[in-house]
Amino acid sequence: MANHLQNEYSPYLQQHAENPVDWYPWGEEAFQKAQKENKPIFLSIGYSSCHWCHVMERESFENEATAKLLNRHFISIKVDREERPDIDKHFQEIYQLMNGRPGGWPTSIFLSQDLKPIYSATYIPDEPKYGMMSFSSLLEVITEKYQTEKNLLIEKADEILGFINSRKEKIQATRMDESIISRFIDQAKQLFDDKDGGFNKAPKFPQTSLLKLLLDLHRITGDREALQMATHSLTSMAKGGLRDLVDGGFCRYSTDDQWLIPHFEKMTYDNALLSELYLKAYHTTGDDFYQKVAFETLDFMLEKMSEKGLFYSASDADTEGEEGKYFVYSYEKALKSFKKAGIPEEAQDILAKALHITKEGNFEGKNIIRVEDPVHIDTPYYNEAIEALKKRREEKHLYPFIDKKILVSWNAMMIKSLFQAGRIETRYLEQAKNSLDALLESMYIHSQLFHSTLIGKEPKIHAFLEDYAYLADTLIEAYKSTLDEVYLITATKLANNAIEKYYNNGLWKFSRGEFETSADIYDSSYPSAMAVMLNVLHSLSSLVDSVYKKFVFKSLEIHSYDIMRQPISSPMMSSMVVRYLKDDIIIKAPEEKLLENASRVDSITYPFTYIKNDTNDGFMICNSNSCFGHEKNFDGLLHYLNKR
Repeated sequence: MANHLQNEYSPYLQQHAENPVDWYPWGEEAFQKAQKENKPIFLSIGYSSCHWCHVMERESFENEATAKLLNRHFISIKVDREERPDIDKHFQEIYQLMNGRPGGWPTSIFLSQDLKPIYSATYIPDEPKYGMMSFSSLLEVITEKYQTEKNLLIEKADEILGFINSRKEKIQATRMDESIISRFIDQAKQLFDDKDGGFNKAPKFPQTSLLKLLLDLHRITGDREALQMATHSLTSMAKGGLRDLVDGGFCRYSTDDQWLIPHFEKMTYDNALLSELYLKAYHTTGDDFYQKVAFETLDFMLEKMSEKGLFYSASDADTEGEEGKYFVYSYEKALKSFKKAGIPEEAQDILAKALHITKEGNFEGKNIIRVEDPVHIDTPYYNEAIEALKKRREEKHLYPFIDKKILVSWNAMMIKSLFQAGRIETRYLEQAKNSLDALLESMYIHSQLFHSTLIGKEPKIHAFLEDYAYLADTLIEAYKSTLDEVYLITATKLANNAIEKYYNNGLWKFSRGEFETSADIYDSSYPSAMAVMLNVLHSLSSLVDSVYKKFVFKSLEIHSYDIMRQPISSPMMSSMVVRYLKDDIIIKAPEEKLLENASRVDSITYPFTYIKNDTNDGFMICNSNSCFGHEKNFDGLLHYLNKR
């Protein structure tokens, strides 16, 4: 029998609609029932491609005995963190305050009937392990304490909430100067993994904004180590494992230092940001390998993760209840696929070795496809082997579950990358324009921006700061590619709305309304929404009105102490400090290389690349694959830009 999630849009909530747990969505119906029945609330926050969310569902939420305990003593609420990032952000903060460390997913929060937090955890096992009691035992303990020590629990909960509500933003401004550049590079060097690339030890995340800033700082300073850290990381990440060599696209993170063993979920934001990053590496180095990886990633998203121009949010790590089943191969089945594809027998063993396919396997007795040198692959029949392995997947396995939720911020990231690729290949430009039109038509309705929906459904959840920021950023990218002023006008409207809704004297909110949460300066899974919005405002200060730069400066000033002290912790905000200090960075090129460079160099400034001509001290304005204006001085260039 279906529970109260059966009419929800979220695919994650739909996954739990047939659980024996009597789940409710977040809302008044559940709150009133808790009040009426004098029961505590069990709040479970997760998302559809979360591996440990699936584990807890199989172990506990599908267990009839555990469900009876929950249904008898609690009101159970399920939240999709992607659909309601405001709820998730609020309770992640509560988790950190209660436990003294960052949380994760699934997030398990026990609340009083008045929504006051009394206990918090992440994944809770179904039997005692990892130093934790079983989930069913925990339910019994909390039930007893809520009945016998409720006042004490509420008193402790009020302390937590009082700390959150009374906390003031600590402002320690400091001077922002170009020392941030050397400090950022030095801190990156300290954390850099010389052997396998990336930063710190496993689990390893791509950290796209950190790598992107290293590429920019190399272009500003000529620092070869900044370039080497970025390119070595990108090459290592492309070997296979984190990057799916068979279908294309990147998984969310690696559980080991070598980027070999991922949790196999693929998120739209990762593939959007990584395709943009590999394009930047191509423009910086001129190495076609990086362009190839970017295009392959975009093609994967267009083939597997899009519909009607819009992009789904994620695909799952698990298939048929088994992590990675779709993605891995036994030695025997891989060689059988080669034989079936007509690859000569003498080439099969060579291919197996080149693709790291062994009888022992490199993942739980099976094999993740990987190459040692992704830049130079010269193994005979390599392409035929990859095609054979892809065909085997399609014929023998179900494709992982796809969360078909449409999120404005993630779609905007993806479309921005398409626009950038479109300046190299026009097919991506047409796709970018079509996708942006589809996103605006479905999610920007009567000048009201929404956050998420399903294709063909009317959106209900209003946008958050990240939606305004990333969509406005993409609209500026669209203007940069097309010079269509409608895109610039819409970006300006969104920026003005965001300032009105979320800005107050240098401080930004991520959400308002039911949960008022502060915007972070730190990049988490993807770059800080505040930093992206500052990037938008800086661009608008050049394109529309210089007044927008005041918002940029005030926001940077308030957070300057944290950024300048530890710039590696907030790469996108650090990038904004560099951009503000450098204002509009001029990329220099000798005259005979001017047009060649204009076709390969993506810009640090917006909406155009300004290339200084050393020979006659003039400037070229470059867009797409050509330069279309020339002025003798920078003031003349800006005048020309304004006329455009």
